[in-house]
Amino acid sequence: MARRVSSHSREAEEALRALRRAARNALELGIKMGTPVYVMKDNKIVDLTKDHRSASKRSRKARKNFN
Repeated sequence: MARRVSSHSREAEEALRALRRAARNALELGIKMGTPVYVMKDNKIVDLTKDHRSASKRSRKARKNFN
């Protein structure tokens, strides 16, 4: 059975894609600039860039110890 897509749902899908693209860009910018990006996850406010910062510190430490 073919599913009919109304213009309203097409617009909603495009809006959702735009929101996801904006979120991805915000995360990339936060990582690049070293600023936190907060989101609500499981009813808690968390910083998405925290994992990236700690991974970055670990890799810098490893390079420093290697040289």
